Amino acid sequence: MGHTITPERITRLAPNEVFVFGSNAKGRHLGGAARTAWLKFGAKFGKGTGHHGQSYAIDSMSGLPTLEHQAQEFIDYATEHQELTFLLTPIGTGIAGLTAEQVAPLFRNAPPNITLPASFASIIN
Repeated sequence: MGHTITPERITRLAPNEVFVFGSNAKGRHLGGAARTAWLKFGAKFGKGTGHHGQSYAIDSMSGLPTLEHQAQEFIDYATEHQELTFLLTPIGTGIAGLTAEQVAPLFRNAPPNITLPASFASIIN
């Protein structure tokens, strides 16, 4: 069930693509992928979750139980929006301090319109 791999560096999106990044609950998109989402892809400052512009924020900073819930909400959303391709970045594995081994299994049931970072795909597949 090999998923498509998310590009390492995303600098532009096609009209049907959505940049999926790890956020904090307060939506302070000041670093890493969150900053990119805010500056380039329509993430809203102050919105720590959900679809805004061509970005989708997942709270990866409030602990693994919150991330588990957020990941399932995201998978449900992507399943309902098959017309979009969601480019999942390696959320939770930066300043949130989680490992790919902890986070990747949360996306085991991701539909094919979610691309996976190589580090997650190698664990899931």
